[in-house]
Amino acid sequence: MTHTYRLTGMTCSGCENKVKSNLLTLPDVTSVEVSKDANTATVSMDKHIGLDTLQQALGGTDSKYQISAAHHNETLEETKSWAETYKPILLIFGYVTTISLVVSWQANAINFMVFMRVFMAGFFLTFSFFKMLNLKAFAESYAMYDIVAKKFSAWGYIYAFIELGLGLSFALNLSPVIVNWVTLIVMTISILGVLESVLNKKKIQCACLGAVFNLPMSTVTIVEDAIMIAMSAAMLILM
Repeated sequence: MTHTYRLTGMTCSGCENKVKSNLLTLPDVTSVEVSKDANTATVSMDKHIGLDTLQQALGGTDSKYQISAAHHNETLEETKSWAETYKPILLIFGYVTTISLVVSWQANAINFMVFMRVFMAGFFLTFSFFKMLNLKAFAESYAMYDIVAKKFSAWGYIYAFIELGLGLSFALNLSPVIVNWVTLIVMTISILGVLESVLNKKKIQCACLGAVFNLPMSTVTIVEDAIMIAMSAAMLILM
């Protein structure tokens, strides 16, 4: 994609060269054209880059070079970029939620216990499937942020099979009390490493879908784990 921005502060050809070279240091920027006369910068990128990131490349908010959106809606572009980045997870949640609603619709109402059980079965089976496609790559990625896998590398391999077991157990409604307690404990441990990475703003790959999709670690991962924790806790309370 290509966007033209308003860029002020350039007074000479040296400024143009500096701005261009600084913007080109960003990983997803493929080309840059700047004009001090028109006060513009035309940036081509593999995926949308936020204004904050572009401004930081120019020296931050205190820099004499100030960049702003000119011919596009920055909020809309960021929303499109977010949706495109997390499209795999959004589709999975959409499919699993729809199936859960259909199965749990009983006597003209939603049976929430059935909904949560089916949702968790679909969640764990789907996510474990993607991890199994390249188990070694998942374990290596998981060890970058999970508090247990950092110290015990085999945990990444074990975790994938735990997810598979939980998915099958929820689908077959086996030992619901034990299964929900295991889910609550395992997901609580899992979310700790995610929280640490997100709060420390570490730019690492989320291993939730294995190594198949290059998803960045973000609040989406926290929400994903939190939903499993909340549902398992709710089912234990309602049993």
